[in-house]
Amino acid sequence: MTDVFPGRWTAKPDADFVVFLIGMRINKPLAFRKWRPVAQAMPRMQKELARQPELGCLHVENWFGRTTISLQYWRDFDSLNKYARSQDASHLPAWRAFNSAIRDNGTVGIWHETYQVNQGNSEAVYGNMPQFGLANAFSHARVSSVGNSAAKRIGVTEYDDTAVESY
Repeated sequence: MTDVFPGRWTAKPDADFVVFLIGMRINKPLAFRKWRPVAQAMPRMQKELARQPELGCLHVENWFGRTTISLQYWRDFDSLNKYARSQDASHLPAWRAFNSAIRDNGTVGIWHETYQVNQGNSEAVYGNMPQFGLANAFSHARVSSVGNSAAKRIGVTEYDDTAVESY
């Protein structure tokens, strides 16, 4: 079991970064042969990224269900885009295979969203959680070291008034 950090914690990004959300949705659960290759592609890519941190992927978190979600933190958009288009990486063959086998038949859907975040334009709080998300991509610190309120942590105010008493 992952260690829980009691109290309130935050992430301290020390640079700009990219948040990349990607996933799939199984539209026809009984069409296993169609959606299984799509479902197997993402773990293969994530293993490749973990083995090669120089590609720019900082951290990944996954959730599985009918709609899967992979939350990824990248050093920058150029790294993400270069990986997506690389002839030497796992993504491009998976992308081509999807377009060849699935295209618009409706068996399985794929999606992604990309957000560029400038340093200082994000905030996070984790209460009684294992180290998670952005805190895994950068550093993990007690909330009190950055600010008890979201407005203070994201830098829109100097005041640190909270709506609820901090713990």
